[in-house]
Amino acid sequence: MLVVENQSGSSSTAAPGASGVKPRRFLFTHWEGGGNTPPMLALAGRLVKRGHAVRVLGDPCNRDEVEATGASFVSWRRAPRRADKSVASDPLRDWEVKSPPAMIARLRDRLFVGPSLAQAQDVLTELERFPADAIITSEMLFGPMVAAESAGIPCVALSANVYLFPRPGVPPFGPGLLPASNAMGRARDWIIRTIAMRAFGKGAATFNATRGALGLAPLRHPFDQLQRLACHLVLTSAAFDFQSTAPSPQIVYAGPELDDPAWTAPWRSPWPPEDRRPLVLVGFSTTFQNQRDPLRRAIEALAGLEVRAVVTAGPSIDPEALPSAANVHVCASAPHSALLREAAAVITHAGHGTVIRALAAGVPLVCMPMGRDQNDTAARVVYHGAGVRLHAGAASPTIRQAVSEILAAPCYRERARALGEQIVRDAQGSSAVHLLERVAATAAAGVAGGSRRR
Repeated sequence: MLVVENQSGSSSTAAPGASGVKPRRFLFTHWEGGGNTPPMLALAGRLVKRGHAVRVLGDPCNRDEVEATGASFVSWRRAPRRADKSVASDPLRDWEVKSPPAMIARLRDRLFVGPSLAQAQDVLTELERFPADAIITSEMLFGPMVAAESAGIPCVALSANVYLFPRPGVPPFGPGLLPASNAMGRARDWIIRTIAMRAFGKGAATFNATRGALGLAPLRHPFDQLQRLACHLVLTSAAFDFQSTAPSPQIVYAGPELDDPAWTAPWRSPWPPEDRRPLVLVGFSTTFQNQRDPLRRAIEALAGLEVRAVVTAGPSIDPEALPSAANVHVCASAPHSALLREAAAVITHAGHGTVIRALAAGVPLVCMPMGRDQNDTAARVVYHGAGVRLHAGAASPTIRQAVSEILAAPCYRERARALGEQIVRDAQGSSAVHLLERVAATAAAGVAGGSRRR
């Protein structure tokens, strides 16, 4: 583990960049997972603006977005890659999986561990063309972490959501559990965590084959690779996430990224300014999760309320395939930041990006998680009293009742506002870029001293 506090900087002779800091070289490795892309792009763009050289190794479907930030792009070659963001190209297809063990196996074999050797080889090849001072990788790509260790380059994991891996005192990721309050709850957490760890541990042989191919010693469990990171950067507010009973200095909460994705369309309200009915925003995943039916039920629920509603269908759902209602405006996309300034409630799948932007605006939520990190994000909304959680299959009358409750009970908005104030402070005071600069400066100083592996 690299200590990132109180770094003394680099002995490099490079001239200062536009920000006054010495330019460094950052290699990001990324996979297109929907909500994990905008925060990565935001960080890459901010580093570029500060005078650093940034390259992103990722899926071809992200090339235009990456290059718009000023960073350079290169595609995975050996590792699986997505040419586009269509449903057919999704490597996980998690909507097909019905059981938690099957979902863990799919994540392990298609993302965390299965392609790790190909990913590591791609990273090492790219380092020959682009010698980097630091590698920043999605938390779910373990191959780049191994490549960084092999090359003697510090690696920072990037979480664009709540922290996913086991921590003392925090419920295990997946089921969306609230923190244990008694011995029975702690036993529940231990059982679920043990089952999940064993399931991921079945990838140890494959993962150690990757490490062996790169000349590294085997590990007991793939998650032990996380202990070899320079740090783990979590792009959310510590006030939102559950707190561990034994915090690790390696895990750094740097604050969330609150900007809308670049692909959102301009917004013009279809209602006259004097229409004062409460505004409800509906936003589900930007990637396909078979969310057409939940969107339909949400529209039917809102049609029976005295509200205005905006439904953003997202890139993966045709707005024309959704039902219409006199008080519901359906569109492909709209800037949530603008809508949230007026919104009274949000109905969402509980993706981290949508939730954290709603809370930053002080807007309470009706969460209908559909998988991935959404159950756990929704649990944190409920824990903070900033909204309610429904099953993804909730019927229209149930959704209508939940929205009515949110609109009628001021406590939800009060708690969302209180939490949102801290989220905004954390976003405005984000330490992410400065931390990455310190990691890279320390690496450059190590090279000057001859400590990096050749």
